[in-house]
Amino acid sequence: MKNLARLTLFFSLNFMLLFLAALILGLLSAWIEFARFIPTETRPGTDLIELAFNALPAALYLSVLLTLSYTARRAISIPAAIAGVLVLGSVFYMGLSFGMSRFGVMEVAFRPVSALHVQGEPGLILSRSGSAMILLRESGDAWGPRVVSIPGQPLIYQEVPLGPNNTILSLHPLPFDDHTPWFIRSLGIDFFLNAEETRSRLEDSLFSFGMYAFSLILLLASMRFVFGLSKWPLANLFFGALVFRGIVALEGFLNAREINALIDGFLPGNLPPVFITPAIFGALAVLFMFYTLLIHAVRPRRSQDE
Repeated sequence: MKNLARLTLFFSLNFMLLFLAALILGLLSAWIEFARFIPTETRPGTDLIELAFNALPAALYLSVLLTLSYTARRAISIPAAIAGVLVLGSVFYMGLSFGMSRFGVMEVAFRPVSALHVQGEPGLILSRSGSAMILLRESGDAWGPRVVSIPGQPLIYQEVPLGPNNTILSLHPLPFDDHTPWFIRSLGIDFFLNAEETRSRLEDSLFSFGMYAFSLILLLASMRFVFGLSKWPLANLFFGALVFRGIVALEGFLNAREINALIDGFLPGNLPPVFITPAIFGALAVLFMFYTLLIHAVRPRRSQDE
């Protein structure tokens, strides 16, 4: 009973803290993405509910990852760990998702009174698709003079980028270079796509959403055996992180409409597309739990023989 209480407290604190951290990072990322574009003449209309939905998958994966590692270190039995994570994950993930959907469309997270301007000094170079544009005034002057470079053509000076002879390359919003590592960007893309799938299923029906969320959490909880592969908890946590990264990618892969249609062609009968991904998650979870039972059935015999 004490282990169950500790497990509940550990998962609850981790999930809420990770969810808030992911939400704050999402807000900061939205503002940074807004400020990356020059010129900026629009308001950063960021929907707080949308960002909260995008933060849910990261909170779920990380909280389950840390909780499974905690159960291994505390020597909590595998059935109790799987059942506890399944119940707690379902309550928090489904409860927050359903609660946020009831709020409807909220006001934007931040709405400045006036438009936000990002200025660049004269000589700022903007490039896109091999073309480059050198601004001779501040970037806020959208109709100021500039020098345009187009591949295969001589440099073009545009004193006033208007009229029939000066419309070769207008000053569209162009981003600064993004040096974010591909691993981080790909993880963010996968989490975003998975959040969109969850939100779409929730808007479709509660049954479709509940079936999808339950099967996903069951698959994650069935990975408990990974955290007992070695005697070093930190190494097991690293292995678990790699496995969870693979599940994130698998989730996005299976949710693709083309993949759903391809799998549906190999399945017997007429299985609705909304059942395909949950069915695969459930089948994998049962397979991993059966593998876990076999491991624990063999280990006592080995220890007795020795």
